[in-house]
Formats: sequence, structure tokens, C-alpha cells
Amino acid sequence: MDKLSWLKDLIRADQEMEDSGVVDPQAGYNPEVEILEETTHFLIDLKDCFVEMVSAFNQMKANPQGRIKIYSISKTHADFMLFRNGYKAIFTMKEPGRIGVSFSHVGSSYFIPGKNQEATPAQEDFLESQTGAFGKITWNFQGYPINIEHMVKYYLTRFIRESVK
Repeated sequence: MDKLSWLKDLIRADQEMEDSGVVDPQAGYNPEVEILEETTHFLIDLKDCFVEMVSAFNQMKANPQGRIKIYSISKTHADFMLFRNGYKAIFTMKEPGRIGVSFSHVGSSYFIPGKNQEATPAQEDFLESQTGAFGKITWNFQGYPINIEHMVKYYLTRFIRESVK
């Protein structure tokens, strides 16, 4: 995500207003697009942090069995999955501004939007955005602000403990 994309959109909207002579007070800022972009960006940051920690874990692990793999989930914005010993942790955008985190063993059901609506995960955590002053978006878990490094440490530790054969 380009940090100046909002400015480019504003310039484009400004040029359209000059060309058409019609003023659009909402031009250049679309909250729905903003929250979708921020959710995608947050998932990408989260995945990058997991990739870094999983790479370190796999390098330090003497036995190649039990290493963790990270997969992107096709046809999604930025969803991904951790996989080890038939156990998976799935990080998926449920809707703009809401990310679900679920755990399951291979063969058990888990919720995939638009696919298996009747199946639900045994437990699913939700990471939710909150829009603050001046449109600043922050991420929360159960109302508490999220620190990505701490969250990755928690979920990776949980995943490793629960995925032991």
C-alpha cells in the first residue's frame, strides 16, 4: 500500500472537479475503501511478522520434521495459514475491519466465507479495527489495542504447543 495513495486520489478528484465544474465534498476520501486497504495492510504486516518468526523457528529447529509452513490463501486479499503436523491456524479477513483467527486439525471443519456456511470453528478470535480521530485506524482484540509483535508471539506459541504430534 502506497503511503501517498490518498494524496494521488485527492489530486485525481481535484482535477475531475476542475474539469467538470462540479464540487464533490466527499471526493478523495472514501472510508469504505480506506478500511479495506487498512485491513489488507494489517494482514500483510501480520504475515510478514509471522514469516520472520517462523523462519527463525525453522532454522533453529534441529529436526526438519515439525517445521512450520506458511501458505497464502488463494482468491483472498491477504489471508494466510500456518500449517504443521496436520494442524492449521488461519488468519482471514471476515469483512473490512474484522479479521478472524481460527485453529483446527486437517479434516475438521472451519468457516470459509462463501464455501461452507454451516461449518464453524471450535474457537475463533476476532481482531477488529476502530476508527479514531482524523480517520486513524487502530486494531483491537476484545477492546484492547494490539501490538503485532506481542500478538505474533502469543499466536505462534499457542500454535506450536497445540500442533505437537
